[in-house]
Amino acid sequence: MNWSDKELIDGCKRRSAKHEEYFFKKYYGYVMGISLSYAKDRDLAQEIVNDSFMKFFGSIKSFEEFQSVKSWLRRITVNTAIDFYRKNKKIREQLEINEQTEVFHEVNALGDLAYENLIAILDQLPDDQKLVFNLYEVEGYSHKEIAGKLNITESSSRVYLARAKAKLRKLVHTHLKEYAGR
Repeated sequence: MNWSDKELIDGCKRRSAKHEEYFFKKYYGYVMGISLSYAKDRDLAQEIVNDSFMKFFGSIKSFEEFQSVKSWLRRITVNTAIDFYRKNKKIREQLEINEQTEVFHEVNALGDLAYENLIAILDQLPDDQKLVFNLYEVEGYSHKEIAGKLNITESSSRVYLARAKAKLRKLVHTHLKEYAGR
């Protein structure tokens, strides 16, 4: 079957199992890709995927035709990943930090890395740093928005991001040295 998104949405609104199954199959890879950028492993990503689709189907009646299916599904998936993070991991004690933060220079070596290597490097970040990095750099949230979503301070969000970038810099440098040595 080759249903359009509109036909799929209409069928999902009627709770048609066939339409829901086809929608799931059509967008599974897209949602899994987003989930993998927030989860440490495939099992956690699969939980995020399942919860995202459950939320999507549960709220399908509020979907408006003028909305983009992909952007709505992306927002649900990102919010589900954030909810998962909040629910399954106690946020460490609030960081007491100085207002002074170290400024780091950007590394432009990421272009030399294969996608799989980049994902493996990102997976080495602590969960809180990876989450803030993705929300800020990939999704485009501000530190104020991140702080609100994660129940942390804006300055903690900045620190997590700075630490993530510093660690990524070291990991990329190490990876490139290993790659050059081959």
